[in-house]
Amino acid sequence: MNTGGWKSLSSLHETLTTKFRDLILSNQWEPGYRLLFETELAEKHGVSRMTMNKVLSQLTREGYLIRRRKLGTFVAQPRTQSPVMEIASVKTQVEALGLNYDYHLIDREIRAATSNEKLRGEIPMDHTANVLALQMLHSAGDSPFCLERRIINIDTVPGVLDVDFSEQTPSEWLRQEIPWKAAKHTIRAVNADTVLARGLGLALGEACLEVIRRTESAGQWVTIVSQTYPSDRHQLVTHFTPTGERNHDSM
Repeated sequence: MNTGGWKSLSSLHETLTTKFRDLILSNQWEPGYRLLFETELAEKHGVSRMTMNKVLSQLTREGYLIRRRKLGTFVAQPRTQSPVMEIASVKTQVEALGLNYDYHLIDREIRAATSNEKLRGEIPMDHTANVLALQMLHSAGDSPFCLERRIINIDTVPGVLDVDFSEQTPSEWLRQEIPWKAAKHTIRAVNADTVLARGLGLALGEACLEVIRRTESAGQWVTIVSQTYPSDRHQLVTHFTPTGERNHDSM
């Protein structure tokens, strides 16, 4: 049996995979860099489109590339990770990647909490007092990193209405002004709706990771925040040890 052709294709695939991986690891292709389209790459490197597809698919599985329908193939941003049980600053997450952090306040309004916000934040449905609602975008380097939507309890934090949050993030301000006593995290996978797709530069329906947090002080809710990340740019971790003999039975 003549396997020379198969070996040649395999060699081309491995050679290009190694070459592209090295370009990424050496930062010649920086995070966010958009590659040529698959057909253009195949022509440029003198291989079939099928071979190039295998190369890009493998590097995507390894986490080096992101392929977005209709948008192209991009070098992946390094993933941040934050402890599940801690409240981590988005700025700290970005700076841990060695990237420049930027923050933009998109919207600020005083209004009643929506039914969905009350449900997610465990606010009584008969709560009629206004809240301060904020929407903001956190960026890492030149790329959108996290879309944040937050409501703040004006009754619990009366001085909040005097702050416009165009320069300082609400997270930083609240940590200084209202020490929280209890917090609850809800983590879920969501698909990008129109707002998320536009804000995070994603295709409609692309997978995202949403972290919803409710904090309390003196028995009253302070803020409810939803922070949504593209699924390829963030992960949550937790460390734990067995608390009883039963835990040793399954690992």
